[in-house]
This record gives sequence, structure tokens and C-alpha cells, in this order.
Amino acid sequence: MKWLVTGAGGMLGHDTVAELRARGERVTGLDHAALDITSPSSVDRALAAHHPDVVVNCAAYTAVDDAEKNEERALRVNGDGPRLLARACAAHEARLIHVSTDYVFAGDARTPYSEDDPPGPRTAYGRTKLAGERGVLAELPAASTIVRIAWLYGAHGRSFVRTMIELEASRATVDVVDDQHGQPTWTADVATTIADLGPRVGADATGVLHATNSGEATWYDLAREVFRLLGADPGRVHPVTSEAFPRPAPRPAYTVLAHRRRQELGLARARDWRTALHEALPRIRKETLRETP
Repeated sequence: MKWLVTGAGGMLGHDTVAELRARGERVTGLDHAALDITSPSSVDRALAAHHPDVVVNCAAYTAVDDAEKNEERALRVNGDGPRLLARACAAHEARLIHVSTDYVFAGDARTPYSEDDPPGPRTAYGRTKLAGERGVLAELPAASTIVRIAWLYGAHGRSFVRTMIELEASRATVDVVDDQHGQPTWTADVATTIADLGPRVGADATGVLHATNSGEATWYDLAREVFRLLGADPGRVHPVTSEAFPRPAPRPAYTVLAHRRRQELGLARARDWRTALHEALPRIRKETLRETP
């Protein structure tokens, strides 16, 4: 199979390209400079030049707060871009895996959201990502899969986990929000799921699939676990409410995702977020220290 990964300069795109190469797949990774997914001509040239069997769209406008005042710009990347990709995939007979987000949900649930639960985004970012999902499913319903992720962290980009590593080394105590519930998710695990899905897109793997790590946590829980794994005292992390950190875009209180579709497809069970973090942290810490002046 031949793969094309958009947004390959980002955290998830980097790990997706690495996972595919490790499996011996033929993969081309293109960052924004090489492929602008909002440009029909750029998208068509890329697919015509590389003839991919599967396109993985990791390109996105991820500035959640900035999207509140730049929703039109975010919509071009998160909504129009995926639709253009799906349309081009249809023309070039390629399949598409499109990466979406837990922000498509309202965040007011009390039990994990399933793939079939109705979305209800409450932020500009969530609205634009939902537009992307709908565009993909409208243009390429039989040859696409939407992969939703949440609370992403990895070795090759900024994330909450990296911030906690830095703060543990520079502050005596840290205040962290304890009233938002989600699923910390390692990019490497998402990349594995994407690589497993590729051959099945257009066969039995269509529609929406949740690709988070399992379990649930608050940001406070995650911060304490990072401190513990670093050999630091978790008691240095202090719980606060969301009101302590007001943001332009309201954060959902609860966006834990269920994995029913994953089970139906017989994919490997999503591993617990703590298990993933235990493996990921040494790599992230090494990269953090390498980049620290």
C-alpha cells in the first residue's frame, strides 16, 4: 500500500509516518508548506503525484482559543480542507482516514460518548471539526473513516504532558484543573490504530471510530501521574477549578469516549492511559531536555 500523510510536521503526523515506515509501508509525509489542504489545486497535485491508496489527514487548525475569534479561518482548515481531500480521494480512487476530536461533543454527559451519540459542539474549534467530519462523510461515505482523538500528547510537539515536565523542574508547586474529565492519549498509540485501520477502510471500517486511550482522568490526575513517573512528589500538584484558568473557548467538562466500534472491528483493545504514559514519558522527557536551552 502507498500512504500519504498530511500535516506530517505535527505531533500525530510525525508519529504516523514513523509507524508506517516501521512497518515497511511506502509512505509520503507532507507538512503544510508542501501541501495546503485548503487549496484544491495543491490537493489535486499531491494526489496525482503520489498516487496513494490511503490518505491520512492529520492537518488541522488546533488553536482552540484563537478559533473563537478566527472561526472562518479555522473553518477553512478544519471544515473545507477535509471536504476537498475527500473529494480528491474520490477522484483519484484513494481511501481517507480523517482525524477529528472529542470537542464535537457538548461535554455534558455522565457516561462515555459512543460513536453514534449526537454531537453538539460548544466551541468554534468543535464546530469547525464537526464540519470536517460531515464533509468527509458526504464526499466519500464508502471509503473513509473518521478517527476521533482527545487530550493528545507526544514527543514531537507541545502538549500538557511536556508542560508538566517543564514545570516540575522549575516550580515548587503547580495548580491544575480537576473538574474536566477526558482521556490522555499518546500519539504513538493513535498512529498504531491508524496503521491497523488503513487496509480496512472502504471494506468494514467506515464511519466513525474513537481512538483514544482507555480509562479517564482529570488534568489534575494526569499531572500527578507525570510527577510520580518523574520521581517527584505528586503532592506538589494542587487541584483547582476551571474558573482559575478562564479561557476564550470553554473546555468541555466530560468528553470520555467509548470504544464500541473498535471492539466491533476486532482491533486491539485500547490500553489504559496510565500504561501508555508510563511508556511514553521517558521519550517525551528526553526530547524535552534535548530542546531545552
